[in-house]
Amino acid sequence: MKTPTTHERVVITGMGIVSPLGTDVETVWQAILAGSSGAAPTTIFDASTFPTTFSAEVKDYDFRRHIRQAARHEGCSRSSGFAIGAAVQACRQAGIDVETPSPADGIDRTRMGIYLGAGEGSLDSDAFFAAIIAGWNPQTNEFVWPNANRVVFKQMQATKELEQEPNMAAAHVATLTGARGPTRSCLTACAASTQAVGEAMMLVRHGQADVVIAGGAHSMIHILGLTGFNRLTALSRRNDSPETASRPFCASRDGFVLGEGAAIVVLESLTSARRRGATILAELIGYGSSSDAFRVTDMHHEGRGAVQAMTSAMADAALTYRDIDYINTHGTSTQENDSVETLAIKTVFKERAKQVPASSVKSMLGHLIAAAGAAELITCVLAMRDAIVPPTINLNDPDPELDLDYVPNVPRKMPVRIAMNESFGFGGQNNVVILKQYSEAREKQP
Repeated sequence: MKTPTTHERVVITGMGIVSPLGTDVETVWQAILAGSSGAAPTTIFDASTFPTTFSAEVKDYDFRRHIRQAARHEGCSRSSGFAIGAAVQACRQAGIDVETPSPADGIDRTRMGIYLGAGEGSLDSDAFFAAIIAGWNPQTNEFVWPNANRVVFKQMQATKELEQEPNMAAAHVATLTGARGPTRSCLTACAASTQAVGEAMMLVRHGQADVVIAGGAHSMIHILGLTGFNRLTALSRRNDSPETASRPFCASRDGFVLGEGAAIVVLESLTSARRRGATILAELIGYGSSSDAFRVTDMHHEGRGAVQAMTSAMADAALTYRDIDYINTHGTSTQENDSVETLAIKTVFKERAKQVPASSVKSMLGHLIAAAGAAELITCVLAMRDAIVPPTINLNDPDPELDLDYVPNVPRKMPVRIAMNESFGFGGQNNVVILKQYSEAREKQP
């Protein structure tokens, strides 16, 4: 098996999360181990007339409580605020100064990058609808756009409109940390933050950066987001019981729970981490990426893209399926995803497929879209740290066609040395990363 020439080992030295289950890593982890759900009736806007009236919201969070120079981020979008909060946590754990960068933390800012999975910001709906009303001519039954454009110009705020650009979260984190290295945004939907972490790992591995702040941030809990997913019939409509709506791998699954938040990790070369005396939380060792090239909204029925991404990640890590202790699945709770992902795991893991625990924390967090993969990566690190695998909750009526070990309903104590984290996005985007417990000596060097 031929693997690419590599230079630096890549380690994780900091983690941060803002999510429906809490706004710091330990709170979220304990909620996951307790089998808590972040789903509840939507309060951000009135969703009472939608087919789905609930979501997994981040409650009562204001990033300005956690930084000193909040004015520098005035007018930022909801998702950018989440990114700022998660980045502050991750950098502080890694021993990296934020807001007032100092050489004392040992980081050369010209070799410090940002790579975030992202999506569109929410539309300024009030001004948008005011523009439509102003442009409507009932006598001719048509829109007169010059009038509407004047309303748009008067009512829409420049900074608020700028925040619809998906690179704004990365820009805010760069301002926060002083990072002046490569800054990138990844827009591969539900796979975005896993791709961001994987490609950030490659930047560090090949010496293009010493440190990269990587992950994702997203909020689609707004009128257009909910409308789009409802029309795709992708969301659960279990309005009478939101907390049990996300039920990956169940026979009664009827769609995912739309969530929001941010999850960020600090990736660092082992050389840099050792020089700074940083605490190493885990090591990233493999990354695989592919496209289904099939349909915009459907996975290939044989899971060919997922299989390719998994096998590529293992090849990159110089491992085989026999080396993986735990799979953190994409596990969305949709009919198609859970079936195809199960098939892909069986294809790759062969006779071991039913022996490897494969759980979905989306059953508790909801689906954080562009932030989902990085949030799930953090749970992999914690699973290795505490020797416990998170459960798939609400798994009370298993689909007889889906017969893997999904760790139903309660966490499982067991050692986890090597974990695989999977993310599959709309458009057929497939990204997989592999991480392991850090040790000074590495048994297999790609």
